[in-house]
Amino acid sequence: MPEYSTLAAVDLGSNSFRLQVARVVGSQLYELDSLRDPVRLAAGLGSDKRLNDESQARALECLKRFGERLRGLPPHAVRAVATNTLRVAKNAPQFLKKAQNALGFPIEVIAGREEARLIYLGVVQELPASEESRLVIDIGGGSTEFIVGTRAKPQKLESLYMGCVSYSLRFFPEGKISKGAMKQAELAARTELETIAGEFSRGAWDNAFGSSGTVRAIGDALEQNGLSSGGITYEGLKKLREILIDIGDTGRIKLPSVRPDRAPILPGGLAILYAAFSELGIEHMSPASGALRQGVLYDLLGRYTHRDMREATVAQFMSRYHVDAPQARRVEALAVQLASPVAQGTPEDREDALKLLSWAARLHEIGISVAHNSYHKHSAYILQYADMPGFSKPEQGRLALLALAHRGSLKKLQGHLGLGPDLPLAAALRAAALLFRSRRDRELPSLELAERANGLELRIDPQWLQRNPLTESELEAEVKEWKALGVEFRIKPMRVTGPAVAS
Repeated sequence: MPEYSTLAAVDLGSNSFRLQVARVVGSQLYELDSLRDPVRLAAGLGSDKRLNDESQARALECLKRFGERLRGLPPHAVRAVATNTLRVAKNAPQFLKKAQNALGFPIEVIAGREEARLIYLGVVQELPASEESRLVIDIGGGSTEFIVGTRAKPQKLESLYMGCVSYSLRFFPEGKISKGAMKQAELAARTELETIAGEFSRGAWDNAFGSSGTVRAIGDALEQNGLSSGGITYEGLKKLREILIDIGDTGRIKLPSVRPDRAPILPGGLAILYAAFSELGIEHMSPASGALRQGVLYDLLGRYTHRDMREATVAQFMSRYHVDAPQARRVEALAVQLASPVAQGTPEDREDALKLLSWAARLHEIGISVAHNSYHKHSAYILQYADMPGFSKPEQGRLALLALAHRGSLKKLQGHLGLGPDLPLAAALRAAALLFRSRRDRELPSLELAERANGLELRIDPQWLQRNPLTESELEAEVKEWKALGVEFRIKPMRVTGPAVAS
């Protein structure tokens, strides 16, 4: 992978959209620029779980401005992620097409636990090195993430469907704050927290940190109003809670450090944080400067400095599902060799595609741990729906597609695998799995996968095929399989004068 002097992260949060640009110096990042827009996307999510036109318009205008700032940066130097609201919105796919056009870069909708992992990564980069166990809480607009970890390694990750925007709209309509409404909001949050209290309560961590704008705003409000001498305390939250109830309306909140755009969502955020202190036994919390966008930047940096989280995830999955590692290595090496000349796109696109193929080859048999019958379908299901730290949902979808395609009938892929960038990857993986069906090292002839106008051709020594009639028969069947999919796949003789190449 090439190295970049500048990286950028875009966070499409449920409350605010944020852009951060950083300069790369060795293994460190130094902030160059940042932009924030309180889009409040979650406020546009109706009871039908669809984003209304007004919220979409606000979001698109913001992304156009971000796109201007990012113009000229290489595609692989920018990563844009979307969180809870776009996880749940039914019309998210339609909106994302417009959003990507406005921004000029792809946008990934990340899962809740992946969001939690990235938040933790961003927080620990801004904290002093320590062996202590840390609890990190991030209250977003539509979800709240909880992480317990040591140093840079998260050990417990959870995402709950409660946020400062959604709770403020639900329990404090039109900005009205009452004692009863606050109690209802806190009870709802505590009910959600009951499901994770056993793993995240006091005793599972040494110190607590809050990473969101909501937590920082509450911390500033406590300190600047004399409600806390440092950080966030349970007693300070109780006092702030009473102050908000006495004020009674978000439109009348004039507390120092509380921005006008933060005031309408402060009651919902406070109710969630107060419930977390009560349910998890927190007595003191320190606001942290790191957040999701910093985590995205450091995760992106790791991909170019040989610390790619995706590699660790693949290794973990191979161990968890008891993959036959020697067989995976055989198939991986041959699949990558075959696909290298025919991978599509820019040099960076081709490198990404081959890396994806490499991972797919290592994981294509994980479904055997479920059942050998139709194991490729089990593999695809796991890769599509499992939590895979470091992988985006589109990447998991491509891994699942390759696993599903690596054996059996191709009719099941009608409409999913056409003459696109994944076609040569699927063909290479199928050929590699077929040639190593014996699950042992074998002597192979020179092989080459080449492009054709309407498909691909596999060039192979015909004399070798004659000596291996089972493989010859299976390759002939491959031609028919691809034809049923509307793809021309040919087996073309390739005569060589030298000895066969050992695997």
